[in-house]
Amino acid sequence: MFNSNEILDTIHMIDQQHLDVRTITMGVSLLDCCDSDPKAACRKIYEKIVRSAKDLVKTGEDIEHEFGIPIVNKRISVTPMALVAGASRCEDYTPFAVALDKARAETGVNFIGGFSALVQKGMTPADEKLIRSIPQALSETELVCGSVNVGSTKAGINMDAVALMGRTIKDLAQRTADRGGFGCAKLVVFCNAVEDNPFMAGAFHGVSEGDRVINVGVSGPGVVYHALQSVKGAPFDVVAETVKKTAFRITRMGQLVAQEASRWLNVPFGIVDLSLAPTPAIGDSVARILEEMGLETCGTHGTTAALALLNDAVKKGGVMASSSVGGLSGAFIPVSEDEGMIAAAQSGTLCLDKLEAMTCVCSVGLDMIAVPGDTTAETISAIIADEAAIGMVNSKTTAVRLIPAPGKKVGDMVEFGGLLGSAPVMPVHPESSADFVRRGGRIPAPMQSLKN
Repeated sequence: MFNSNEILDTIHMIDQQHLDVRTITMGVSLLDCCDSDPKAACRKIYEKIVRSAKDLVKTGEDIEHEFGIPIVNKRISVTPMALVAGASRCEDYTPFAVALDKARAETGVNFIGGFSALVQKGMTPADEKLIRSIPQALSETELVCGSVNVGSTKAGINMDAVALMGRTIKDLAQRTADRGGFGCAKLVVFCNAVEDNPFMAGAFHGVSEGDRVINVGVSGPGVVYHALQSVKGAPFDVVAETVKKTAFRITRMGQLVAQEASRWLNVPFGIVDLSLAPTPAIGDSVARILEEMGLETCGTHGTTAALALLNDAVKKGGVMASSSVGGLSGAFIPVSEDEGMIAAAQSGTLCLDKLEAMTCVCSVGLDMIAVPGDTTAETISAIIADEAAIGMVNSKTTAVRLIPAPGKKVGDMVEFGGLLGSAPVMPVHPESSADFVRRGGRIPAPMQSLKN
């Protein structure tokens, strides 16, 4: 139950501090849609998604009106498509992405995710077909998102897949050059991907999940920022306790929305993902939280320590508030989606190497970063490998969402619009990593994988 003070606090956070439910995401299993005939499989996929999620948008809107809680997006995630399309006799999986987009349009959701493959240890023919279909599939569809998991703590890093993803990202950027390489904003490369992530572009419905599930992603960077203003100059243990208490209140709201959506849709409740996911709006920035801790500009010395404190306190507060915290749950650092990150990158304080260091202690990775259009596929693959190594060794999820913006150079801006914002093009090292990437094979799993 919520007491009157909690209700009033929540109203204030919504009204003044950008608190929102970023997404209600319905996960849908498509394993029962497999068919040797690709046309039949696509028809089954479309029909099941529409049947399962036909009331998702309306339910989200009704909850908004009933409780006064903004719900920014309603989304769908599906079983990694390589597992479903693999039963079909075809070489190109683009029609499966088209079926997803058609179902997305019919249900009215904002995004649909799951054009995905899990290749951390090896690639089946279906996995390779899906990856090779990504450039055409994501350029021909509007709001279909894809992901590829290339590494894990248990399996190591599949460097053949890493090399292929560098070429795939370059191809996708060229096919969407008229939109600044926008297709790459819908594609994430993971290490240790989780099965219950409600956030795009990396959401997919894991094979260990039930037939359908409701996962909710809550976001409140502005709330945390305002809370820290009340403890200026206080020691870090006070800062951590303040963030933890704030995260507790945010998670309670997410739990309420998730339970109501589950009840109204008659779909099991999965998890609440408490992630501080920023937006381009002023006052809704993770970078500004770090600066409120005493940093002149995000990216300067001390940034990684500040982010580690923030991420840890967010997780602890969320776990206190709900027994169903999952997904990624922590602080996101997408450059284009965070006005403070954009400003820090433009000033030159925040660079790619510092962002990589920050990913050691936050919830995702190198996210929504624009790099020069002439960046080579091998350089992109090497960046992916570095990030996957951080995730593998530290037993955490890391990811890369890079946009090699065609025709753009360092210092240019790339506009994506909406929640995706705008990205300053950041420099990469000019020295080649080509010989490293061409080795292929697999980087072995670390010692901490031997836990049995």
